[in-house]
Amino acid sequence: MSTSTKRTGTLLVQCQDQAGIVQAVSGFIFEQGANIITLDQYSTAHEGGQYFMRVEFALAQLSEVIEQFKTDFAQKVASQYKMDWQLHDNTVKYKVGILVSKFDHALLDLLWRHQRGLLDCDITCVVSNHEDLRQAVENFGIEFHHVSVTKDNKAQAEAQIHELVVHNDLLVLARYMQILSADFVAKWSMRIINIHHSFLPAFVGADPYRQAFEKGVKLIGATAHYVTADLDQGPIIEQDVHRVTHRQNVADLRAIGRDVERNVLARAVNWHVQNRVIVTGNKTIVFSES
Repeated sequence: MSTSTKRTGTLLVQCQDQAGIVQAVSGFIFEQGANIITLDQYSTAHEGGQYFMRVEFALAQLSEVIEQFKTDFAQKVASQYKMDWQLHDNTVKYKVGILVSKFDHALLDLLWRHQRGLLDCDITCVVSNHEDLRQAVENFGIEFHHVSVTKDNKAQAEAQIHELVVHNDLLVLARYMQILSADFVAKWSMRIINIHHSFLPAFVGADPYRQAFEKGVKLIGATAHYVTADLDQGPIIEQDVHRVTHRQNVADLRAIGRDVERNVLARAVNWHVQNRVIVTGNKTIVFSES
């Protein structure tokens, strides 16, 4: 069979751990004529824990048979083990919209990576509550939309934003300095990724670099997490830190932190669109390549 007729799919599974899961899943995939490329698994306990699996496989004409594949897997495997599961055709790229305010470092890094083919997604548009970054975004050939947000028009503004991005699979808050309402977040459950400029749970809320400076910390960091109705409390996808000293002021911490923010956000977005993240409660299981 030629490589051109092959497509890859990713299967994500979570369920109660029990004997026979790997055999059942791999046996089913074999019966479909598919070849397993990678299989990653994790259990929270040696016996009776929660079980998580990510399987990537190659299958001829996957897009033509994927609906039947889903039906058969649900009946023959998932129902037996009471699985929560998702199947993705990897040739169908995620559509991603970005929300941003005035800070451009995280946004421009994502657009640069996207232009260079380093993000496995299609960035469709950027929405901002300021006009400042229009030219920078349009230089990348990406649509830019300005939606002003005030305390008096927040509901209307969010409705307008939703209409602009509703065709996307994922939203990324690349330093979007507005708190989204619970109603908006509910429409995008576990499909909004935020970059918070601190190593959560430390320094929640506004101006975390100043908070860090006043605490005299020796490490600053950044956290990419899914957005929930509780501010900065959503499941954490990725974090990183950088060592600092008493010699550095707030401006220095911000400059250092922005490098951390860029890398953390890019990794989190890529892992989501590569179907490497499983949310369990308020935590994530991340089957990263590293």
